[in-house]
Amino acid sequence: MATRTRRSQRRTEALSRERIVEAAIELLDAAGESGLTFRALTERLATGPGAIYWHVANKGELLGAATDAVVAAALAAEPAASAKSPEPAGPAGPAESPEAPESAGPAESAETAGPAESAGPAEAAGPAEAAGPAESAESPEAAGAAGAAGPAVSAGSPQDGIRAIALGLFDAIEEHPWLASQLMTQLSHSLWETVAPRIFESVGRQIRALGVPESSWFAATSALMHYILGAAGQNATNAASARTLGPEVDRARFLDAASTAWEQLDPDDYPFTRAVAGQLRGHDDREQFLAGVDLILSGITASLPAR
Repeated sequence: MATRTRRSQRRTEALSRERIVEAAIELLDAAGESGLTFRALTERLATGPGAIYWHVANKGELLGAATDAVVAAALAAEPAASAKSPEPAGPAGPAESPEAPESAGPAESAETAGPAESAGPAEAAGPAEAAGPAESAESPEAAGAAGAAGPAVSAGSPQDGIRAIALGLFDAIEEHPWLASQLMTQLSHSLWETVAPRIFESVGRQIRALGVPESSWFAATSALMHYILGAAGQNATNAASARTLGPEVDRARFLDAASTAWEQLDPDDYPFTRAVAGQLRGHDDREQFLAGVDLILSGITASLPAR
């Protein structure tokens, strides 16, 4: 009897919703959304489709669960040292000096370049007044979040907390190339699902901690959320485009060629682009991404009422 019970427990664990979502993420990482089929999933899990349908009704629900699980894990991560401001005291400002404006477009990927326009989500996501996203049936792998919407940032400033959230999402989108399009879908069509409120709550709590007036919570949180997801998504798109060019394409050489092309533009039509062309050459994607976060934070903190 004991042996039979142990086997039953192992079978239940193998076919749990958590394991199904984990396998779905593995398939998405390997082959993208087209590679996630119930047939491929049953083969990976060595089970029948009926066992999977017991936990998830269809592919849409499975994609939502995978997206929510990855986002929850990213938001639950401890803030990295690189996410903290070099000046712990005082309001957050751009990491770069005023003499070094950022090159056009959000951060390009580590493998490619090009002036990437920010492609933020079309709608603001979720009410600022939400008390925190409830644990969804689609988020079994909240990675220790235990109901908390954002990373553990109690030891740092709200600015550091926002940087940690931004980098967590940036890294997750870079690691899981399918995530950017799924986030766009969720934020455009499913604001009532868990993903949008989870991200909005994480950023919004830090905005509130900054002392932003309640009347500006929604606008400030939306601005940060749009930039973070738009820039991170563009970075992932650039990385995907670079992979299609083949391994012989060197990022530094690609950036140098793009920078040279900018420098040769008509000076009457493109004076600004020519002026910053040198900054495109050899820039660091993560530093540029965080510089954008800090620029928005600078605007937010500059508009705070005097204390």
